[in-house]
Amino acid sequence: MQSTPDPAGEPPLGAPVDARPAGEPKAVVLEGRHGRIEKLDASRHGADLWAALAGHDQVWSYLPYGPFAQAEAFGSWLEARATTADPFCYVVIDNAGRACGILSLMSIRPDMRVIEVGHVLLSHILQRTPLATEVQYLLARYAFETLGYRRYEWKCNALNAASRRAAVRLGFEFEGVFPQHMIVKGRNRDTAWYGMLDRDWPARKRAFEHWLAPENFDADGRQKTRLSDAAEGTKGGSG
Repeated sequence: MQSTPDPAGEPPLGAPVDARPAGEPKAVVLEGRHGRIEKLDASRHGADLWAALAGHDQVWSYLPYGPFAQAEAFGSWLEARATTADPFCYVVIDNAGRACGILSLMSIRPDMRVIEVGHVLLSHILQRTPLATEVQYLLARYAFETLGYRRYEWKCNALNAASRRAAVRLGFEFEGVFPQHMIVKGRNRDTAWYGMLDRDWPARKRAFEHWLAPENFDADGRQKTRLSDAAEGTKGGSG
């Protein structure tokens, strides 16, 4: 988009923004109706996570690590992950108290107020459940409302069709593909970029909350309105 030259000869510049840094992710507990998110702790969560992930090698296909053949190797990897500041790793706990997935806040740039959700590892227990959507809502709300980020990113292998569908369903906007962006497990990775901005978050939040409401599910737990339809229905509304 071309800018109109300033009559005074000044170059066009972006709009002023609040330049105070965003917060760093913390070891918080984010409670939902279907479960919660808490800081990854290898000693407390390792056994549950191994039980949920062992033998399901396909969940590691697009990640830069795994699968793990033995519990010991998985445990060592998990201990290392639990200590990193970026990515800052959280574990998903269902209402039965089981650790059943991992997701992280990463590429953390407080000065630019930009952060990414990534390293999403969903066990078969968690896949295609309301909790899998709820934890994305909880983490996005934390990033925007508590930590004060203005841009929330999702990146994935461009060949990962499931991740790309999930990004769009969750309200991220597709921004393009970066060819030959990475080498992962000895293979080329073109990376698909998606973003969500703070100005978009109020409408995304309303869609999430509409979809997650108990009345959106029938007696058998089936959704009545899809999240994408909920997003359409909340555009321009006040909640």
